[in-house]
Amino acid sequence: MAQRKGCLIGCGVALVLGVGLLVAVVFGMGKVLDMADKTLVDPTVYASVQTGDAESEVRSRLPSGESFVKGALKEGGPAEPEGSTCSWYLSSGDTKNGKETVLRFCFKDGRLAEKTEYPMG
Repeated sequence: MAQRKGCLIGCGVALVLGVGLLVAVVFGMGKVLDMADKTLVDPTVYASVQTGDAESEVRSRLPSGESFVKGALKEGGPAEPEGSTCSWYLSSGDTKNGKETVLRFCFKDGRLAEKTEYPMG
């Protein structure tokens, strides 16, 4: 009887750990998909906008950019133009030299003041 009780406890613990692992995997996949939805920009969108374009027009073509990876995207890039507000995204195109490409859009006075691409640091 004691042996059966021990087996039941062990199976219960394994079941709880398995369910916990499954929840963690689903949560992690959700975060990755959320990040992709909010930070990936097609290189054709980057190429199609020009400095001087209206900020509202450019932003309408971009995802929100609000993601947990935003801080990492800022690292290693050139200095932001003074008085501008910038948004950072990942290029959905191919990597260059094994590194993801960061696309930065900076706005000032309602216009696209600068667009920059650089390898993720």
